[in-house]
Amino acid sequence: MAQLSIKNLVKRYGSIEVVHGINLEIADKEFVALVGPSGCGKSTTLRMIAGLESISGGTLEIGGKVVNDLPPRDRNISMVFQSYALYPHMSVRENMGFSLKIAKQPQAEIDRRVNEAAAVLGLEALMDRRPAQLSGGQRQRVAMGRAIVRNPEVFLFDEPLSNLDAKLRTQMRTEIKKLHAKVQSTVVYVTHDQVEAMTLADRIVIMRDGHIEQAGTPDEVFKCPATQFVAGFIGSPPMNMAEATVKGDELLFANGDRLPLPARFKARVGEGAKVTFGLRPDDIFPKGHGLSTGDGVHEKELRVVITEPLGNETLVFAEFAGREWVARMLNPRPVQPGESIAMQFDLAQAHLFDAATGKSLAV
Repeated sequence: MAQLSIKNLVKRYGSIEVVHGINLEIADKEFVALVGPSGCGKSTTLRMIAGLESISGGTLEIGGKVVNDLPPRDRNISMVFQSYALYPHMSVRENMGFSLKIAKQPQAEIDRRVNEAAAVLGLEALMDRRPAQLSGGQRQRVAMGRAIVRNPEVFLFDEPLSNLDAKLRTQMRTEIKKLHAKVQSTVVYVTHDQVEAMTLADRIVIMRDGHIEQAGTPDEVFKCPATQFVAGFIGSPPMNMAEATVKGDELLFANGDRLPLPARFKARVGEGAKVTFGLRPDDIFPKGHGLSTGDGVHEKELRVVITEPLGNETLVFAEFAGREWVARMLNPRPVQPGESIAMQFDLAQAHLFDAATGKSLAV
């Protein structure tokens, strides 16, 4: 069993604290993604799990055993880095089996494990090639194969797809998901790309400034963000947001625009409350292109700034509340900059955040 238990974990460099007493439980065979902007502490946390960074405070348990002071080789983990870190003079087979050779495993056992990993990753035809003869995606698969052969309890991935182009990233996301389904090990995966986190993970941990902002399933963090930061970080395009003041049954924005106060928040905010109103692009549609009239749907005439055609849909950027808001147009028609179109806001899907604290007012 390879549960990870992180209790009040702290990292300091001298007098500067960069990870502030985080707590996280990761179940056996769970795929957890740590995501956040640069400098949020996600890679530092991963390196503490790996044993590559010392722990300044708190405890780290793997499989019920405290490993704070164990060297990396004794933690039964494997790590895949952003750089492939392959030996250029070795073949794929030699690269994959090198750690087992160093550990003085019998050659028959090395061959068995390497061949099994190659079959899982579809590398059988490449085993005698050297890294220079491989594509970026193939090199990353070799790096994953080198991790698999050690039969670790925990896989650690540190932004493994950052060096790949967009097409290869999509392909490798699929490969990693297939790998987890076959190997059934615990995975901790660090990325700054929320799309990777959403598509791969069973659970996402969003970090900010050395703290955990929210942990939940992809569906939970997308639909029920705990803070304004999470709402803006998860989702592409990001959530539309603007500050407003509660005036009676309306929200008054700084430029004079107004919207009805969503019904589910009427008992939670008082007159004059300062809030941040948020609505995802999926919940704003040009009339006739996604929503029909009904409870919670409010229509406004907005001026189009630009459009981004994407084939089966078009992103429409329109002026509202003193800024550009993004709406999705399904079954798109041509729309010109400067054109005024009727936009429908699904206020039943709206979010309100406390303007001072950034915390969701829905919880």
